[in-house]
Amino acid sequence: MKLRKLIISVGVMSLLSMGFAACSSDSETAEKPTTTTSAPTKCDNTIVDVAVGNPDFSTLVAAVTEAGLVDTLNGEGPFTVFAPTNEAFAKIPAADLEAILADKEKLTSILTYHVVGGKIMAADLKPGSQKVPTVNGEEAEVVVSDAGVTYAGAKIVSTDIETCNGVIHVIDTVVVPMS
Repeated sequence: MKLRKLIISVGVMSLLSMGFAACSSDSETAEKPTTTTSAPTKCDNTIVDVAVGNPDFSTLVAAVTEAGLVDTLNGEGPFTVFAPTNEAFAKIPAADLEAILADKEKLTSILTYHVVGGKIMAADLKPGSQKVPTVNGEEAEVVVSDAGVTYAGAKIVSTDIETCNGVIHVIDTVVVPMS
């Protein structure tokens, strides 16, 4: 129950902060978090916007906010995000998920393992196994077979959700980097 309250609180704070940012004047200067790697985009459907607008990604949005990665994923990109759903996060035991959310370094490593620089559409993937470099510095394996497509062992359940700064592919499991 404590985890659910934390996630809801973080999600509400995220939505409120985005609302305040959208209403602020251009003459105001905002403090930039240290995790920002790209300039914010000037469009209305960034990866973060799309995730915030989809209730199946509320846990992911809370985690991205907790890790301080909102500005990065609102950046110019392009990015390919393999986005775990709330059901994917629910597979993690509550105590383990709370521990991950409390450890910003580990949380950031896990979340950036779900992101690849560049825009990779489903049609860009070839049959067989291929490695893709993730934003956290490790490689993840994408396997295209008759049984479907997987990313680091997670099944891709929906593809090619286009945003102005990249693309989202939905996965059924939170994947963890090897190191």
